Amino acid sequence: MNTTKKIAVITGGNRGLGFEASRQLAKKGYQVVLTSRDEAKGKAAAEKLQAEGLDVIAYPLDVTSEKSSQQLATFICDEFGKVDILINNAAIYIDSQTGNNSIFHTKIETLQQTIDTNVYGILRVTQALIPLMQKQNYGRIVNVSSGAGQLTDMGSGIPAYRISKTALNALTRIFASELKGTNILVNSVCPGWVKTDMGGQDAPRTPEEGVDTIVWLATLPDGGASGGFFRDRQQIDW
Repeated sequence: MNTTKKIAVITGGNRGLGFEASRQLAKKGYQVVLTSRDEAKGKAAAEKLQAEGLDVIAYPLDVTSEKSSQQLATFICDEFGKVDILINNAAIYIDSQTGNNSIFHTKIETLQQTIDTNVYGILRVTQALIPLMQKQNYGRIVNVSSGAGQLTDMGSGIPAYRISKTALNALTRIFASELKGTNILVNSVCPGWVKTDMGGQDAPRTPEEGVDTIVWLATLPDGGASGGFFRDRQQIDW
C-alpha cells in the first residue's frame, strides 16, 4: 500500500472529533490511518469513509500499551516508510462515573486511569512515531487538549480530566522544545465544546467546527507555529 500521498495517523478515529478529522484530512488528499482501540469499530468507521471515496484504512491501537504503540509504528514504517501527521485525539473522561466531581473525593484510581490514556498514551504513540518524522525532517503533531486544562482559568470539578489535559499541554511544550530547529511542529488545541459522545448533545459546536483548528494545525506550512495552545486558530493562554 505504498503511496506518494502524505500519511496522517489519527488516534481515537472511530468516532467524534477523530472520525471527522479523518474525513477532512482524507478530503484534502491525505492517506489516513484511522486507529481505534476497538478493532471492529475502527474498521466500520474506515469503511464508512471509504464509501465516501476517501483513502482511509483502519488499524487497531491501544494507547495504554507500549507494545501496541510500537506495532503501529512498525506497520506504518513497513507500509509507507513515513508519517507526516499525527493527531493525538484518543482520550477518556471518567470523572463523572465516580458520582462526585470534587477533588475532595477523587479516587487515585480515576486519576491513574485517566492519565494513562490522556497523557502516557500520547507519550507512547508520539515516541513511537517521531523517528519516522525525523527521518524526513517533516511532521505535524496535534495534541487534542481542552480549555479545562488551562492553568490561567483553572476551575473546580472533573479533576482527573483537568489534570490530564494540563499535563498533556506540558508534553506539547517539551516535545516542541526538543524539536526546535526541525520541521516537526507540535501544538495543543482546544476544539471547544463539541457534539460528540464525550461532549454530549447540548454542546454548541458541530464536529466539523470542532476539527477546523485541528486540521489547520495538522497542515501548517513550513515555519509555522510550534509549542502553542490554540482555539479557533488563535493562540490562547496555558
